[in-house]
Amino acid sequence: MPPMTHHDQSQAIVSGSQSDVFAHLDDQTRLAAHMGRRSMMMLGGRMTYQFDAAQGRAVGSVIRTGGRFLGLSLFVEEVVTQRTPPSTKRWETRGLQRLLVIDSYVMRFVTRRMGAGTEVRVFIDYRLPSGLVGRWLGRIFAPIYARWCVWRMVKDARQHFGSGEEPGVAA
Repeated sequence: MPPMTHHDQSQAIVSGSQSDVFAHLDDQTRLAAHMGRRSMMMLGGRMTYQFDAAQGRAVGSVIRTGGRFLGLSLFVEEVVTQRTPPSTKRWETRGLQRLLVIDSYVMRFVTRRMGAGTEVRVFIDYRLPSGLVGRWLGRIFAPIYARWCVWRMVKDARQHFGSGEEPGVAA
């Protein structure tokens, strides 16, 4: 697999124990809830998920995501490649994706106890699509989309636990 060429991340302190925060993020339906809701970032589109028996909670677990965006069918298949409760989970795309602004990617989150709360960091490393139109769209929209995605995952965790520090983004 060629190296990932782009990166983004978001982080915050969440008011919850490390094990509770990890369990919340380990639930892929919660982690990717922002993709399942219609939003301006998705221009009214949304994605649906199919899980294997492990529900994305084991190394080797497969997550399939599909949807429509501006009339185009989208599809991506992810596999969990690392899972070390209560601190780290990593998953990545496999096979051919049908996405518009991002091609293959690796995502992960890391949790760490911080006083009475838990620091949450969500990362994405990705490549832009191939082809003239894909590269053009990717250069413009991939950084915006990647930043929104990691920020939403951290913000959703923060909201679930009721408080904590506002999510920050670091490039």
